[in-house]
Amino acid sequence: MTAGEVNVWSNFSYGSSIDTPNGCLLNAEGSRLIFFERSTKSPKSNTRIFTHLFYTNHLGEPAGLKSTSKFRLEEAWEKWNELQEQGWTKVSHNYG
Repeated sequence: MTAGEVNVWSNFSYGSSIDTPNGCLLNAEGSRLIFFERSTKSPKSNTRIFTHLFYTNHLGEPAGLKSTSKFRLEEAWEKWNELQEQGWTKVSHNYG
């Protein structure tokens, strides 16, 4: 890179290269809750995102773990956007 040049990362439709989907989504029926979290062991150049899918109780709170998956950053953004298009909404819950 020469003086005056700027190294710019592109923003993608599913997020930027440094943003990660983080938080949780609740399905429209209120029966499933999915948490997205960045893997603390993955390097920034190869970011991995864990998802934890839970069954919920009548209050929409986690009641039992259904599955856990690990995605590359791009796949995680695709999953996040796909779920929102299917009616999943972002909700506040603390995981961990």
